[in-house]
Amino acid sequence: MNEAFRLDGRTALVTGASSGIGEAIARAFARAGASVLLMSRDRVRAQHVASQLPGSDVIPCDVGDEAGVAAAFRTIDQLDILVNNAGIGLVGDVEETSLEDFQRLFRTNVAGVFLVTRAALPLIRASHGSIINIASVAGMIGLKRRFAYCASKGAVIALTRQLAVDYPTELRVNCICPGTVDTPLIDRILETYPEEERDAVRGQMERRQPMGRLGRAEEIAELAVYLASDQASFMNGAVLPIDGGWTAG
Repeated sequence: MNEAFRLDGRTALVTGASSGIGEAIARAFARAGASVLLMSRDRVRAQHVASQLPGSDVIPCDVGDEAGVAAAFRTIDQLDILVNNAGIGLVGDVEETSLEDFQRLFRTNVAGVFLVTRAALPLIRASHGSIINIASVAGMIGLKRRFAYCASKGAVIALTRQLAVDYPTELRVNCICPGTVDTPLIDRILETYPEEERDAVRGQMERRQPMGRLGRAEEIAELAVYLASDQASFMNGAVLPIDGGWTAG
């Protein structure tokens, strides 16, 4: 890691930190010198990750549960960096999407960002800190049979811009929009397809990105470290694709 992008002395909270992009960001932040709070519904997995990160701690929490989020933040005294990463996926076009599934996706992907950000705001404002929202290229372009997911990630992008407009001098907030990244979320999406189709679907995911491969969680994490660092002090309200060239065409 470039030693210029240091986070020494800062406390960071990462939601959905027990696996995938969230875990990679927690690990990268710890390497950069931050104390990391891992927020996750999966206490066991989060504790496993935290045991490898000096100065880290686990906060079990469902980000879509208002009372749970409020209780979690009563245990936090200082916060310099917030990463809203927790998210779930759903395969289906509008006709295939039930209201229950649509609401379930928005509860985690959108309401979760709202609830955690609202709870964290006094601490982030006090530290003049940084918020990083993890959206997706799915919030920037349409993806076949990802109706609810695209809608939810588009909302995350809009929330990011609105926060930057409302608090332009009190904090920084930016949004990372990954392409398809090789994480457990992809595995769960593939499991919704018949077994004999999964290799073909994975191949399609790789080929739709001009670089011809899936992204790595560690690549997303390095961008998050930069955005949280002092070197990104003039970046606010930015929406940054990191997608192997997918949205360039």
